[in-house]
Amino acid sequence: MAASSLLAAILALQLLLLLVAFTPAPAAAASPSKRPIHQPPSFPAGISTLRRRAASSSGRLATEAVKPFTAHYFPQELDHFTFTPNSSRVFSQKYLLNDTFWRKPTGPLFVYMGGEADIEWLATTTGFMFDIAPEFGALIVFIEHRFYGESKPFGNDSYKSVDMLGYLTSTQALADFAILITSLKQNMSIVDAPVVVFGGSYGGMLASWFRLKYPHVAIGALASSAPILHFDDITPWSSFHDTVSQDFKSESLNCFSVIKAVWDVLDNRGSNDTGLLELSKTFRACKTVQFIYPLSSWLQTAFIHTAMMDYPTPANFLMNLPAYPVKEMCKIIDSFPAGADVIDKAFAAASVYYNYTGDQKCFQVEGGDDPHGFKGWGWQACTEMVMPMTVSNESMFRPSSFSYEKMSENCLAGYGVRPRMHWITSEYGGHKIDKVLKRFGSNIIFSNGMRDPWSGGGVLKNISSSIIALVTEKGAHHLDLRSATKDDPDWVVEQRRQEVEIIHGWIDQYNKDTAQG
Repeated sequence: MAASSLLAAILALQLLLLLVAFTPAPAAAASPSKRPIHQPPSFPAGISTLRRRAASSSGRLATEAVKPFTAHYFPQELDHFTFTPNSSRVFSQKYLLNDTFWRKPTGPLFVYMGGEADIEWLATTTGFMFDIAPEFGALIVFIEHRFYGESKPFGNDSYKSVDMLGYLTSTQALADFAILITSLKQNMSIVDAPVVVFGGSYGGMLASWFRLKYPHVAIGALASSAPILHFDDITPWSSFHDTVSQDFKSESLNCFSVIKAVWDVLDNRGSNDTGLLELSKTFRACKTVQFIYPLSSWLQTAFIHTAMMDYPTPANFLMNLPAYPVKEMCKIIDSFPAGADVIDKAFAAASVYYNYTGDQKCFQVEGGDDPHGFKGWGWQACTEMVMPMTVSNESMFRPSSFSYEKMSENCLAGYGVRPRMHWITSEYGGHKIDKVLKRFGSNIIFSNGMRDPWSGGGVLKNISSSIIALVTEKGAHHLDLRSATKDDPDWVVEQRRQEVEIIHGWIDQYNKDTAQG
């Protein structure tokens, strides 16, 4: 199957966490390529305290020129679950430390579960942990996920074969975290210090699963925008694209209708070489595209990622974006005169995502680089992270279906392996999660914003008195983990205040239990 056909088949199913659609490379090379598809007071900080703290910063980390952490490397075993000759092979796992606010030896460890990206990028986009660390006297730790960033077990050859990629699993990653945290506490003589884990998106899934799998290591978890229910038939398969569509429709019905109409127009105009040449000029492509798919994918990525990053303040997460970027996109579309070309409207809106700063002379519509190191996600999506997705007729995107059989064939063609379709729910659960976790789980915050497309797979209702769902109507993708700013709306400030209060409760109870022996 041609690479473009494979990508087209997979994109509809696997617009996965953080974000980005990938396509498997041929099995011989197995090298997937990216497609642009966070003395202290003994009480929780109130809204006024968080406001003052935010007002003293620019909304980013205190300094961007000087990194607010030091990098370290831990000798990690390759395979935690077998005793084969290769299992004891050691690789260097990167982790970051910030002890600026640490009240040793009793201060807690705030540990971020690294997801599918370079850990330094994740650390510089997770200001919440830095914002609240002074209040807790916390040691901040960010741990990089195996096979991402600098934590590649086989160096630059880590993606070259299935034999190597086979060690890239969520269970291995969770075991890495457990061993590193335990060893760190022993080496620093703080074995009794409480650990709270944090994570957003896939990292949020890992944080919640870590609390369930390793309750002896972490006393609680903040899992932000963690779609742990986006598996099997637990959540509607169309929820992701339906939410994106609703985000745009809520701003402007005309905006929604323009985007919904653009796909057929693109297909018609891109049906021949002349049309592709003209479209390449319209889209200011750095080189003429040979197929219509890259243009459709380029537009779709802009709309989806903008919905995910629909933050109430300007941000530079995946791209530089203004506050409420969905609204800005729709303003542009609605400003065109009657009868204007639908493709011109869609391109102008997408430029908010790709060129808000106005410094792009042309756009890499095809290919492009991988600045945040998402490369391994294609493998994870084709092995255990099988999150079914469809596009309904009511969506503003092209309707599409999902087939386990077709996905299996595509992954076999791309990597030489078939997915374990239902492994995640077998390993971590998910079905009837309210009843199951109520019986044995505790100390997890599931936070979600309903403008985030991933919220459809999140835990949106309280499960027990200690497994709490914090839901904001206007929140976007793990907004709560970003740095506080002076312009944050009250509902964001209140969400973070509740999180701080809950974490205080976990730590206070742990300290009481420890004092009692």
